[in-house]
Amino acid sequence: MSLREHLYDLRHRLSLALLFLVVGAIFGYIWWDWHIVPHGSLGDIMLKPYCALPAEARGGTASGAIQSCTLLQTTPFEGFMVRMKVGFGAGAVLTSPLWLYQVWAFIAPGLYNKERKFARRFVMYASLLFLIGALLAYYVVPQGLQVLVGFGGGYFTTFFKADDYFSFVLVMLLIFGVSFELPLVIIMLNQIGVLTYEKLKRFRRGIYFGLFVFAAIATPGTDPFSMVALAIAMCLLFEISVQVARVHDRRKAARVSESEEDYSQLSDDETSPLDYQPGAEKPSDKPASYDDVT
Repeated sequence: MSLREHLYDLRHRLSLALLFLVVGAIFGYIWWDWHIVPHGSLGDIMLKPYCALPAEARGGTASGAIQSCTLLQTTPFEGFMVRMKVGFGAGAVLTSPLWLYQVWAFIAPGLYNKERKFARRFVMYASLLFLIGALLAYYVVPQGLQVLVGFGGGYFTTFFKADDYFSFVLVMLLIFGVSFELPLVIIMLNQIGVLTYEKLKRFRRGIYFGLFVFAAIATPGTDPFSMVALAIAMCLLFEISVQVARVHDRRKAARVSESEEDYSQLSDDETSPLDYQPGAEKPSDKPASYDDVT
């Protein structure tokens, strides 16, 4: 394909990807108050962590008159914008196989078969890890909110704005999902030889400390529960990736030892013990060709 044809193909793939995102956003907007199953609307699912708080912490007054599981809307268009934002996020996740395939269809023709297989596995495991991280964040948010609203010691009444609450939940889902891609990145770097098991083992303590620091900075809330949950999960995933790297390096070393000669450990100034003397060749009745002469 010429450069012009590549640009046309890129425009076509991006148009289809945007179309799928728009369709997903429309579906998410409709799903907001559409009860596909009992308590299965998007609004109920996103509001469930807030509703898990004690009744007195959900906007209750001194007399206990307001105990409902609702949020504040402080501007006329806040409800519409929140519904659009959450609907777009949910639609992008649901239609991700469709618009990600358009990206893959544009890149795949330029890859070798081995690279295509590696890319397919990478995308599959990356999607699975992101989903697991988002699910963990969904179950961590209620505990984090309970810790945050409990700092007042019962002297404050908590009223959450709809935009602030849903932004907090979406950011938590995104941060946990992206953080769970850590083992995939480490394994990929180990496969290509950038990070060896010995290096990971040597810097393990420092990496653990860095993961806790990252969790403290990345989590939007100031509660220790979500920070510790993210840090422990990332440490476990890092340890799994280290063990995978250990197995890979051991198998690689075994393959090298089985080969006839290995000069990879020689220094730059050391000469490899190669035999440069030509061996005796058997006479051949085959007439000389152009390749034989060259």
